[in-house]
Amino acid sequence: MSDRAALLRGIRVWLVVFVVCLVLSGATAFPLVHELRWTEGGLRALSVPELLPGLMDWITRVREGLDAVDADYPFVLYGTDWLAFAHLVIAVVFYGPYRDPVRNIWVVEFGMIACAGIIPLALVCGPVRGIPLWWTLIDMSFGVFGVLPLYVVRKKIKRLEALTTPAAAAVPAG
Repeated sequence: MSDRAALLRGIRVWLVVFVVCLVLSGATAFPLVHELRWTEGGLRALSVPELLPGLMDWITRVREGLDAVDADYPFVLYGTDWLAFAHLVIAVVFYGPYRDPVRNIWVVEFGMIACAGIIPLALVCGPVRGIPLWWTLIDMSFGVFGVLPLYVVRKKIKRLEALTTPAAAAVPAG
């Protein structure tokens, strides 16, 4: 396998991993009410309340809040449907670098900027919305873990571009 083919394969594998995580992250925003009920039940079955009472208190509070919103104001949850949709749309955009990485490196860089933007959003909005600091740190980890595969992809795209550019530069100007 040539260097170019190996780089292209590596880029595509990393992009698929990133897109799968993005889609899963988005898809989990649709059934929030049910997920929180399942999560709370599962944590109780695993004796988490005794081990991590702060986590259990938070999960219970969020579940109770979502139950109240779902019962009385279900239209509020429409916002999380749009959040999920946004994840799915962003995932589709990554088809561009999958198809032509060098030409569409801007999508990867956009994704890296979006990942970096998670940090200030969580630090500002978390306290405003009463989110515990430890949960804010979990939210920020999505930006940190999201940027890692994109950083690897960007480096590989730059190497692929370097392999492609010398051939194009060798053509004499007319």
